Amino acid sequence: MEKEVRTTCPYCGVGCGVIAKLAEDGAVSVRGDPEHPSNFGRLCSKGSALAETIDLDGRVLYPEVSGQRVEWDTALDLVAQRFSQTIAEHGRGSVAFYVSGQLLTEDYYVANKLMKGFIGSANIDTNSRLCMSSSVAGHRRAFGSDTVPGTYEDIELADLVVLAGSNLAWCHPVLYQRLAAAKIARPSMKIVVIDPRRTMTGDIADVHLAIRPDGDVALFMGLFAHLIAENAIDQNYIAEHTRGFGDAFDKSAALSWSELLHETGLPAMQLREFFRLFATTERVVTCYSQGVNQSASGTDKVNGIINCHLATGRIGRPGMGPFSLTGQPNAMGGREVGGLANMLAAHMEIENAADRDRVQRFWRSPDIVTTSGLKAVDMFKAIADGHIKAIWIMATNPAVSMPDANAVEAAIRACPFVVVSDVLASTDTTRHAHVLLPSLGWGEKDGTVTNSERRISRQRAFLEVPGEARADWWQLAEVGRRMGYTEAFHYSSSASIFDEHASLSAFENDGTRDFDIGGYAGMDSSSYDNCQPFQWPQPKEGKAFGGRFFAQGGFYHTDGKARFIPITVASRTQTDDRYPFILNTGRVRDHWHTMTRTGKSARLSSHIAEPFAELHPSDAAEIGVVTADLVEISSRYGTAVVRALITERQARGSAFVPMHWNDQFTAKGRIDAVVAPRTDPISGQPASKNVAIAVRPFIVRHYGFALSVSEPASLNAAYWAIARANGGWRMELAFDAAEADWISWCRTIFSIPEGIEPLGYVDAQAGVMRLAFFSGKRLLAALFLSCEPVAVARNWATAQLVADHTDLRKRFAFIAGRPGADQPDPGATVCSCFGVGVNQIAAAVRSGCRNVQAIGKTLNAGTNCGSCRAEIKGIIDACLTAAAE
Repeated sequence: MEKEVRTTCPYCGVGCGVIAKLAEDGAVSVRGDPEHPSNFGRLCSKGSALAETIDLDGRVLYPEVSGQRVEWDTALDLVAQRFSQTIAEHGRGSVAFYVSGQLLTEDYYVANKLMKGFIGSANIDTNSRLCMSSSVAGHRRAFGSDTVPGTYEDIELADLVVLAGSNLAWCHPVLYQRLAAAKIARPSMKIVVIDPRRTMTGDIADVHLAIRPDGDVALFMGLFAHLIAENAIDQNYIAEHTRGFGDAFDKSAALSWSELLHETGLPAMQLREFFRLFATTERVVTCYSQGVNQSASGTDKVNGIINCHLATGRIGRPGMGPFSLTGQPNAMGGREVGGLANMLAAHMEIENAADRDRVQRFWRSPDIVTTSGLKAVDMFKAIADGHIKAIWIMATNPAVSMPDANAVEAAIRACPFVVVSDVLASTDTTRHAHVLLPSLGWGEKDGTVTNSERRISRQRAFLEVPGEARADWWQLAEVGRRMGYTEAFHYSSSASIFDEHASLSAFENDGTRDFDIGGYAGMDSSSYDNCQPFQWPQPKEGKAFGGRFFAQGGFYHTDGKARFIPITVASRTQTDDRYPFILNTGRVRDHWHTMTRTGKSARLSSHIAEPFAELHPSDAAEIGVVTADLVEISSRYGTAVVRALITERQARGSAFVPMHWNDQFTAKGRIDAVVAPRTDPISGQPASKNVAIAVRPFIVRHYGFALSVSEPASLNAAYWAIARANGGWRMELAFDAAEADWISWCRTIFSIPEGIEPLGYVDAQAGVMRLAFFSGKRLLAALFLSCEPVAVARNWATAQLVADHTDLRKRFAFIAGRPGADQPDPGATVCSCFGVGVNQIAAAVRSGCRNVQAIGKTLNAGTNCGSCRAEIKGIIDACLTAAAE
């Protein structure tokens, strides 16, 4: 029977509503939920492709111990016994949980309760430490609580939107579309983008401040001093609702104009224009993300932004305030339950004795932590040092995503007892698990998530549970029961956990704590199932909440006042002759984290199929690199090999490399192996965007491009990157030595049966060889080799995996690498939703399309999620410029 289920997207922190449709034949399709207040029907390219990522290929479906299938009781008994034994022999600090913003709030709650209330250790941290812990620290310092003051609507209502360290177009595409639509409706709206790179978000900006890496502290110190000098401050708000203004001003005033220019690297004219815009515009929203947070001075950056909004009183009113753009779908939910090592549940504080007592009494726990636990980087160092001897890793892949990733993986490998709960059997982390537990994936699990604007939404199940997979909360509760805490973990459903979570938020809460959803406590299972998205706080009793905080003060320090935080310019990353470049890491449009979900989608892999390094043309020329060469990125910690992408969008002296690729998809693409384990001293968040590196050519003898209908065996190459394609797989290859028999190599790698002979082409003088294996009308595999990066139209070639090759002329055209008139090359994918390439867009421009809307009408490109509109605009501009020359 066909059914539709309203649920929530499992990707970024925007928290988009999704309607999943399950057809009678089991086929799944998704579309945006037009009634959800986060997205109003919009979805990005990743959300639109969710149905392509829910197959069971590669899933772990049964518990495993040492690689062997076991019963659940066997696995759970072993986990409980080993954790209990380790605690008995080495103390509570010898065990740890490392969890994830991919967990549902109910999973997070049980994990935190078990570790902090019953095991009695705060050694539970989360991959959210890597993306938003500096924002948490900044909020707590300024507001006395981890409170996001505003809402998404403020972005649309503002007259000036400042995007600091945020590639909104690619990392939060639905919010970008809301912003773009607001600017179209009100062209007077101004947008300032602060980013060392000119990202796709920069194309919507009125002003792009190409700031030096980590120049943000100086920038907002300068802005703060300017606001005071121009008397653009709200003295009444400062006097009534804040403290520490004088100290913050003294620090900012000490920064000279020449120092400001040096630290930011910005032209004086641009600085003055930005300061003028901010000072003279009442409705200002400053959105910030990883470019602010992922820094050794991230917390000071956050407080520098907040200082400016407190000084002007532009906070908590429509169209005004600082706004943290959260990276993960439930990082906020994790913050609510105390998922970080330095927090208690329900936004209570470990260092507060009254909070500790309150939580312990509510949980009726035998103990409660009294000090913060180890934050992520320190946690894995403690594993390496032998202090932590048992760890449970849930829904994350730290062997790829942590800084100094090689050392992290070595620590996990050497740890005496490693439990991993995941949906996939093979990741860089699961390969080191002593116990591997099968978890539920999106579409199978049931619970809640909280987005960046404090909106709690339901994730609902619509798929059958595969194999013996179980919810993460169930796994944790069962281990807790086996460790002797039967009553405390006697949960019957996610609804019962949410009820306890909501009740704790209201427990002895007289309004002195921001997080209160007591109004949703006591729901029965039917009410929970039908719960609609809502913003907190939602107390059981009291006045209705207007959606925003702090317009009239009411901060959560004991005196009810906010704090201005004095900040200073920190020492910057030191480059030298050996490591002369600065590495900046981040995301691409169509992939997510370590690709365990998006890597399943051929559509999402078509946009960017391998890791790359953006380099400025002048830097590339100096090191002897041209576009499509391979380059080695190295630091004091590790190396990676990626493709060179030469672009003037990248600043001189810097390189940008995405963080997604790992050992499942490429030979040497784990860029976090290069990132130093340097952290913010307050938040503990790694500085993933400012690393001293060297960039040099990676010399190979042959470059290759290959296709196969079957997943290839272990690729024996100096470099390889593999991506799913419609009908099979595509591969980029490079070899440092020639094979004696390339035909035999293809048979082995691509599983070509004997008796199927290749069609081939060889030009020994040019160093070119091409082999293709056909069976009946289908292409089975192909290998293109060249002494230079292989010049073949990738998307056209990949489409041949599903083409009919009965006609021999098509086979010869394929070997020649020449698209026929009946199969024109679409070019590199721009619009993943409709599979539209750059050549198709350029042809449409030549035919008269002069704007993004016209391209959409002609090709559909940009009309679904809109993530590609900035790229389409760039192509249009380039074509029109070329035509005018």
